[in-house]
Amino acid sequence: MPFTALHPEAGRVDATQPDLGAGLDWSQVYKVTPRVALTCPECEWGVHAKHSPTRVRFFCHDGGRPPECTLANESWEHHMLKLVMASANRDAGMFAELEVAAEDGSWRADVMATSPDGTQRIAWEAQLSPITVEDIKARTDRYAAEGIAVCWVSPHRRPPVWIGAVPSVRIRVPEDDHESWMVDDGLGSFGSGRWSFQEAELAQFVKWVVRGQVHPCQSVAPERDVTRLIGKEPHWFRRTLWWTSRQSAEAQKAWEEERLRRAEVARRREEAAQRREAQRLERAAAARARREAWLATPAGRLAQQRRRELQKLKDVQEAERRAAARRLQAQRAEEAARQQAEFQKQRAREFTLAQERAARRQAAQEELERRATATAEAWWGRLSRAQLQELFAAVIDAAWRKEGIRVRIPEGGGVAACFAYGVPVHAFNRLYGIVRPCPELLALSPQLAYHQVFARNAKEVQALEAGGLRTSRLTHFDLPDHEQMALC
Repeated sequence: MPFTALHPEAGRVDATQPDLGAGLDWSQVYKVTPRVALTCPECEWGVHAKHSPTRVRFFCHDGGRPPECTLANESWEHHMLKLVMASANRDAGMFAELEVAAEDGSWRADVMATSPDGTQRIAWEAQLSPITVEDIKARTDRYAAEGIAVCWVSPHRRPPVWIGAVPSVRIRVPEDDHESWMVDDGLGSFGSGRWSFQEAELAQFVKWVVRGQVHPCQSVAPERDVTRLIGKEPHWFRRTLWWTSRQSAEAQKAWEEERLRRAEVARRREEAAQRREAQRLERAAAARARREAWLATPAGRLAQQRRRELQKLKDVQEAERRAAARRLQAQRAEEAARQQAEFQKQRAREFTLAQERAARRQAAQEELERRATATAEAWWGRLSRAQLQELFAAVIDAAWRKEGIRVRIPEGGGVAACFAYGVPVHAFNRLYGIVRPCPELLALSPQLAYHQVFARNAKEVQALEAGGLRTSRLTHFDLPDHEQMALC
């Protein structure tokens, strides 16, 4: 489906131009009767005007066309890319023709852009089919031989092998009508000693090319490898040729000159170091030769014999010094072992004494607890079960009448050694008071001074105060003494 055709009177016509490039209207060739005898400029077969469902105008071969016609065999993607490139060049102020061939047939440009004054020509090639680097370089050279610049364009997702070998770019085809055709490979910038990929809209890139704002630039060998993130993974690419600005080209040139200057400085330093090493070796060889000549004289032989005797004496002295050092080391090791043994014995004695003291303290503690338990049992044994119930009932009743609090009495009495073997009673989740601690065991519980203490009657209060209890929160219930209440 070519975009150009040969008109029998107007000559070459272009379906992408409003006036078909020949001052004609599309209606003069599209579905007219009688039919206009249009032919293909490539195979000279008959063609007719047509447009796609999206209203893209083109020329379609009549039936029975030659199978070798390259214009007819190009894909729809190829034709659309040519149409986009032609539109971009026209927007940039260039005169763009599609499917322009050389007079001798040595080349045929997909889009030939010519400046208004005719001094500049740029061929834009949409290359979708596979091609070797050698072939694409040869085709580029044919354009250069006629003074025509060229830019090869690939729309494939994977960069072809010839990207960077000739003036070329890879474009990203938009997925919907709201996106732009983007150049995402082949356009680069140089900074901080390395190249990096740059992206631009295809229309903007074409403007930069035709205005001379970007041009092909060879990358020098150390900076040809460049990294790029694809997804989240870095990938390495090699680019020998970039479309870039004059500033980037000059930056690379300055960087390369500085690199060569540093390499030259390093080379000179290395040569100077090698010369100094050679001179040192020469001086050392001369000194050895002079020494060997002197040692061959009688004075030299005598000096050498004296040196050997002196060395033997030094060896004997060194052996004696080492033997003395070994003896001293053995003595120090023996003394250290003896001190360690003494230390272990002392530790064992101290451990034994500590165990004995701990055993005595444990026995004393157990005896103290036994006596305290016996004293407490005797103290509580003075009350009958009825007296106990009477006492706890009085505590519960007093708490409810005075403070509106319900106290909880432990089951089975529940004396506590930490409160002089009195019975702790609780209200809610707090300690309310201690009931009837033992007077003889008050010295073991000084914290009773900070708690409320309850006794049966005044005699028990006197006994508690006599035992050393000092608190203003001592309460008794004036319960009567029975025959079990005889106090000592």
